[in-house]
Amino acid sequence: MTGAVAGLPDEVRRVLAVVAHPDDESFGLGGLLALLSGGGVPAAVLCFTHGEASTLHGRPGDLHTMRADELACAARELGVARVELVDHADGALVDIPLSRLAAEVARLIGEQRPSHLLVFDMGGVTGHRDHQRATGAALLAARRSGVAVLGWTLPQRVADRLNAEFGTSFIGRDPAECRIVEPVPRERQRRAIACHASQSSDNPVLWRRLELLGDREHLRILQ
Repeated sequence: MTGAVAGLPDEVRRVLAVVAHPDDESFGLGGLLALLSGGGVPAAVLCFTHGEASTLHGRPGDLHTMRADELACAARELGVARVELVDHADGALVDIPLSRLAAEVARLIGEQRPSHLLVFDMGGVTGHRDHQRATGAALLAARRSGVAVLGWTLPQRVADRLNAEFGTSFIGRDPAECRIVEPVPRERQRRAIACHASQSSDNPVLWRRLELLGDREHLRILQ
């Protein structure tokens, strides 16, 4: 692709998304990844865990295996060209040396040659420690590789509403700090979300967040 995707920096030409769990690429980054692939920007995903420690279990079976299959399905729906699924323990990324995680990101940077990494914003958006660790690893690898980093985030009003309604710990940002991307292809994102049936069948916070956001997403340039 030689042109830009509307709403994104002009220099975005190839993207590597770095996430902690299967479904992060769909529940959080799905609208953006679908927008990128629809605009001809190649995208890959590096996921650090199989998400086996989730308390959600909307389908019978072993989550470790099931969620890997769900991730592969979602990647096809989003038009993601490559998925790298690592087998670190879910919920314990903080116990993995940051340099080791960053080296795994750096290896994919070397292979994929992205112009940008796409991650959850500082604080992990939800406050989850795995999300924060994945972002920290991506930032470290990006600094060493000279790659720019975009952080998916929520506007403060949406974070505040979700926290008030559900007792969650979302971290929001002033929209003035963000690059607003719209419209994003929610229907493609919803098809990817449907692939993650073990996690999406009883997830009112997810659906309420998408309702509040409409067809708009927010990004911060992290470095």
